[in-house]
Amino acid sequence: MYANSLIELDRAHLIHPVASYRSHEKHGVRVLASAKGATVTDASGKQLIDGFAGLWCVNAGYGHESIVEAAARQMRELPYATAYFGLGSEPAIRLASELADRAPGDLNHVYFTLGGSDAVDSTIRFIRYYWNARGRPERDQFISVEQGYHGSSTAGAGLTALPAFHAGFGLPFDWQHKIPSHYAYRNPVGEDPQAIIEASLAALKSKVEAIGPELVAAFYVEPIQGSGGVLVPPKGWVKAMREFCRAHDILFVADEVITGFGRTGPLFACSEEEVVPDFMTTAKGLTSGYVPMGAVFMADHVYETIAEGAGTTAIGHGYTYSAHPVSAAVGLEVLKLYENGLFDNGVKAGARLMQGLQSLRDHPLVGDVRGRGMLAAVELVVDKSNKTPLPASAEPARRIFDRAWENGLVIRAFGNGVLGYAPPLCCTETEIDAIVERTRITLDETLEDPDVRRALRV
Repeated sequence: MYANSLIELDRAHLIHPVASYRSHEKHGVRVLASAKGATVTDASGKQLIDGFAGLWCVNAGYGHESIVEAAARQMRELPYATAYFGLGSEPAIRLASELADRAPGDLNHVYFTLGGSDAVDSTIRFIRYYWNARGRPERDQFISVEQGYHGSSTAGAGLTALPAFHAGFGLPFDWQHKIPSHYAYRNPVGEDPQAIIEASLAALKSKVEAIGPELVAAFYVEPIQGSGGVLVPPKGWVKAMREFCRAHDILFVADEVITGFGRTGPLFACSEEEVVPDFMTTAKGLTSGYVPMGAVFMADHVYETIAEGAGTTAIGHGYTYSAHPVSAAVGLEVLKLYENGLFDNGVKAGARLMQGLQSLRDHPLVGDVRGRGMLAAVELVVDKSNKTPLPASAEPARRIFDRAWENGLVIRAFGNGVLGYAPPLCCTETEIDAIVERTRITLDETLEDPDVRRALRV
């Protein structure tokens, strides 16, 4: 009765993100009731391994009492402190310092947001201010990568290059441009790493020339494209794109909202290629999803240009909850947990996850397995030679998610038949093995769908 009541209340009142409202009304909500470690429990008592860490964010895992205590202690002492009027709080100041100490290169300045979308949106505003401060207001054109995701704010969603975030919203804006993804499995130049890097460099060069080199403000990349299907670039791709931008005086923005905080192994994924961006955005793992928070990292030269350009005039960008003391207290405790063993465990668990998922390559439906650390994907096809996706009639986003759920596993099931994985870093060997085994069972069940069987070519 309790669960049924919640389902009806949800259906009547709660608007869910990135959902078909009519489909959601028809199917109803699945209510999550509790969680511990890498396991979530729904309102009926069913337990599942959360193979997606909420929404790529509960990196530390659920139920850490030290995080709860850090938040409660801060709420008792100082539940809110504005960062306006020159005010601040100890947790926010210390978190900014700790993050700057660990960030690549000269990313020494941190602006706190509520999450990833407004972190990206903040970079757009800062970048426009930067070019105005340099006396170059005409540099107002932005470039990102197809199948990339940079949030769903009004401006950021235009940098996002996924159709669902544009359709019906009048996006992208005419100052937002795209180049093709590096997507190795389906790249027109094939899967050779150097060929992909050269093709991407040529595409970026061509786009800059078409826009006008004197007009391009910034280029946005994810070290690994998350919501586009966990698309992993070849080694050297991020560095090559960064060097092109440096040579052409284009600001380089690394969007690490998904990849940051141990998701791919190190604290930040761009450090794997020794890349120092001009801006870096983070969120999700920053607080392990326990409370909302994001962060924009800004390089010294950008900060100095903005600060000098403004002089004694206030820079008119701010949020009520920027540098929230409770979120910052949580961030400090989460960082401590990461560095006291969770990062190390994530590296071992990630190697086991990738090995396990690679063992699924012999399945008739598996076309590609890719990933890095605790961020992975399995791409399903009905024809391995021609890389033919599952037919739309198979409803992969709905059916595969439902089957995995019934098998005790939460994964991301994309509409194109890609399965996404981002388990908590605390996963045990047994839990990683269960993720792989429950995936195999789910694939076997999908193989029996009549529409899949009809389309299948072994």
